[in-house]
Amino acid sequence: MLTYVLKTLIRHQTRSFLTISGAAVAMFVFCFVGSVQEGLERLTSGADADRSLIVFQENRFCPTTSRLPQDYARKIQKLEGVKDVMPIQVWTNNCRASLDIVVFNGADPQQIRTTRPVELVSGSWQQFQDTRDAAIVGRNVAQRRGLSVGDQFTIGELSVRVAGVFRSRVPAEENLIYTSLEYLQYAQGIDSAGIVTQHEVRLDSGANPDQVAANIDAALRSGSVATKTRRKGAFQSSTLSDLVDLIGFAHWLGYACVGLVLALVATTTVMSVQDRIKEYAVLQTLGVRPLRTLRLVLAESTLLCTLGGILGTALALVALHLGGFAIGAEGATIAFRPSLTLASQGGLISLLVGILAGLPPATQVAMTPIVPALRQI
Repeated sequence: MLTYVLKTLIRHQTRSFLTISGAAVAMFVFCFVGSVQEGLERLTSGADADRSLIVFQENRFCPTTSRLPQDYARKIQKLEGVKDVMPIQVWTNNCRASLDIVVFNGADPQQIRTTRPVELVSGSWQQFQDTRDAAIVGRNVAQRRGLSVGDQFTIGELSVRVAGVFRSRVPAEENLIYTSLEYLQYAQGIDSAGIVTQHEVRLDSGANPDQVAANIDAALRSGSVATKTRRKGAFQSSTLSDLVDLIGFAHWLGYACVGLVLALVATTTVMSVQDRIKEYAVLQTLGVRPLRTLRLVLAESTLLCTLGGILGTALALVALHLGGFAIGAEGATIAFRPSLTLASQGGLISLLVGILAGLPPATQVAMTPIVPALRQI
């Protein structure tokens, strides 16, 4: 009876098209919200977030307000459990929440190459190391700003030449621009000779992160600047605290989209069933059992919802792949990326919502007495 279901949908083309379009728009929004939540989860969890520490100036938030002596790295390196220390100078064009935030990280080029999970897709590491004002750019930034190797990129008082474009297995990294530490320290308007924004600490495999963090703060307490050391994931979560609350609220927006699809498909199916109640009565007169008519209605609602859901999910994944979207605040960024999890969630939710939306009208059809329905002819 699949042919019958398809002909029914084609017979009411406008209604079917509007239902599929509505379901597609709702699932498009659902996938975008889901990608933001996945980006936050990737940023604040995982091995890198748990096994790395960020040493930041105490009671400071925006990178421009944290000023730590670069020499702190030598003291931190001597502590037990510390594998490596990388001083980092951070500069951002906007400390507030922004969809087009630009974040520069200045560090030793050799340390960037050996410690960061980045891989050049174009350009040269040698040029980056040998040229003072060279930079390597994450591919999301390059895509949004239209940058390629050899271009001169200027924002604010910083001007760098793109020596390479990189990709990373950590999506948030692809929203960064890396320069040498000395260039960013001596850049016009920054004036940070011998000063860095933060120290990133990598730990030995057996070290306790919380204990090492406490030891670092204790060792630097006698220094000129007090510090607050946290796991990298906890630091980024705290940095993005306002966005975390907003993303938590957006979680309910995703559920609202699912509810919208449910209401839309259910309404369409009810209208369709009411228009054709006598058709189902004729089918039962010809020998089609009530359970089969129930399955026919379920097939109709499920097909409508699944088609719309798959269309919306596919469009969302394509937009996420091509757009390179990200949102950030105070030097930390959340990348929006497509994933197999989003694709499977979109398809599965569309299928389940289609079944749930079709149950009430399908039950109505199956339980409608034949004689009163035939009297409508």
